Amino acid sequence: MSAVLKPHDDLEITARTEGQDRVLTPEAQSFLLGLHCRFDGQRQMRLKARAARQARFDAGALPDFRTDTADIRASDWRVAPIPAALADRRVEITGPVDPKMVINALNSGAQCYMADFEDSTSPTWANVIEGQLAMQGAVVGTLEFTAPALNGKPGKHYALKPEAERAVLIVRPRGWHLDEKHVLVDGERMSASLFDLGLFAFHNAKTLAAKDRGPYFYLPKLQSMEEAALWNAVMDHIETELGLPNGQMKATVLIETLPAAFEMDEILHALKSRIVGLNCGRWDYIFSYIKTLRAHRDRVLPERGQVTMTQPFLKAYSELLIKTCHRRGAHAMGGMAAQIPISVDSQANEQALARVRADKLREVTAGHDGTWVAHPALIPLAREIFDSHMPQANQQAVSRDDVDVTAADLLKPSRGTVTAKGFEGNVEVCVRYLAAWLDGNGCVPIHWLMEDAATAEIARAQLWQWLHFDADPEREGRQPLHLDDGTPMDFALLERALIGLPSRLAAEGDFPGKTRVPEAIQLLVELTRSDTLAEFLTLPAYERID
Repeated sequence: MSAVLKPHDDLEITARTEGQDRVLTPEAQSFLLGLHCRFDGQRQMRLKARAARQARFDAGALPDFRTDTADIRASDWRVAPIPAALADRRVEITGPVDPKMVINALNSGAQCYMADFEDSTSPTWANVIEGQLAMQGAVVGTLEFTAPALNGKPGKHYALKPEAERAVLIVRPRGWHLDEKHVLVDGERMSASLFDLGLFAFHNAKTLAAKDRGPYFYLPKLQSMEEAALWNAVMDHIETELGLPNGQMKATVLIETLPAAFEMDEILHALKSRIVGLNCGRWDYIFSYIKTLRAHRDRVLPERGQVTMTQPFLKAYSELLIKTCHRRGAHAMGGMAAQIPISVDSQANEQALARVRADKLREVTAGHDGTWVAHPALIPLAREIFDSHMPQANQQAVSRDDVDVTAADLLKPSRGTVTAKGFEGNVEVCVRYLAAWLDGNGCVPIHWLMEDAATAEIARAQLWQWLHFDADPEREGRQPLHLDDGTPMDFALLERALIGLPSRLAAEGDFPGKTRVPEAIQLLVELTRSDTLAEFLTLPAYERID
């Protein structure tokens, strides 16, 4: 259903869904219009700078530390003091913004909940508005949800615990590269980043500030200090408009792009009046490594299951993040455990939990101040490990002066192989996740892992890179890449992997996005056959959702 609301001649909302009038009031629309007019031009400049830098990498250049910011890295300075509510972040849970998830996450016992408008939310208009409404209910403590009745029995009712027992709310807006197509200014789409963060702040910032609970944000997919400085300017402006003290809004930045790993000090400096930490967004970081170095045959990664945090380039990245953050008085947050309980196989479940345990032990002994989980069942395990090795609120006293990371360390090629099972697994994850995403579900359990856009992006980008080194085998004497058994990784291999997939999936019964599988396959074929690696799979997929 489509309609147009126009409190201003140059702002249009081109869709309708339940509850949107409570979110997009005329005053809120005026606020969003002001953000767009003030900052979207700068956003477009930053996106062009991204493209220009990627063109240099495609031509053979490699990322490196900036010479023009050497003074920032060398000088002594620290970020602003961290609020008491964020002093202890040993276990954080993340997930989408539907009401049931919001309630369960806030009640989960984790220190913080990252409400994710980005990688784990399919941004249908209904989902985006429902998420904003859920945020408003969560902030004032009135959010409730009743599941639909099943087999004649009433659905389960969900309600929030008292505020003192709830996790601290941190909101992740969509990244700078994404648009909100349902909101137009002079016929142009509004930035999804400005829409998500701006609308949340407009409705909730004063309430949260009065409780000394923020507002707090996670900022995704930054690639440079200039992009961080743009976020800082946006928050400065919002604080002025809403009458909040400067620095009231706090941010944690996800270091989930390869270029950003070379600018950690600079990103902290650009946000130093409001930043509280950096996070090892490992899955997006692996995706970014592939994407950034897509033209560099000597940097091709093995299959995803072999790209663990013990790979030298990932170990260097996490240790540099710890050292950088602690030198500057910021938290160094660990990465996501994507495992979910395997209820049908106790032995497999124990093996999965052992992997989580080893990963969290690695993080806490390296000096991380906290970690992420995707499922509430992993919270006790993660907390036990951090409690045992981090009895204090955080580990900022761990300076990691033993760490000396070079550009070569951050770029070091990885050991490993690609098996037939690994190739076919990438194909299946892409199809399953795209089908679910197109159907409105951005967080999908697949083979006992919680997959979101970041993990699907690894699979999709790997397929493109593996296949496209065979696109012109005569050029520069290049030959196709091969599986570990010698099979060429070419489009014939992709076709064989896809042929039997629909029938195999159909035999599994219901699963998220089942009716969208043919469309997902079509989109994957288009993405993998394209001469250029699409920047994000969500960009073409977004055009296919309401």
